Amino acid sequence: MAITKQYLKTKPVCKVTFSVPAEEAKKVKVIGTFNDWNEKKAVELKKFKNGNFRGTVDLEKDNSYEFRYLVDGTFVNDEQADSYKTNEFGSENGVLNV
Repeated sequence: MAITKQYLKTKPVCKVTFSVPAEEAKKVKVIGTFNDWNEKKAVELKKFKNGNFRGTVDLEKDNSYEFRYLVDGTFVNDEQADSYKTNEFGSENGVLNV
């Protein structure tokens, strides 16, 4: 898994690209505080021929966001998250600082 951050010079925005290797998966989404943990608003990542899923989200910079991947309905964390925070269900969410 990989997370890349590209800060825009003209706007207070960071383009965050999520890349998830999941050859066997049918759908991968990113869900988190930036879309109110709403699965309907989750960002669906595009599947590429090499089996990786990738997608980009514009996030307001100077903020922290909690997030997780939803891989075929199962929550998965990114090992490259900036940190982790325990959620109300006793598991951890990844934290992204932009």
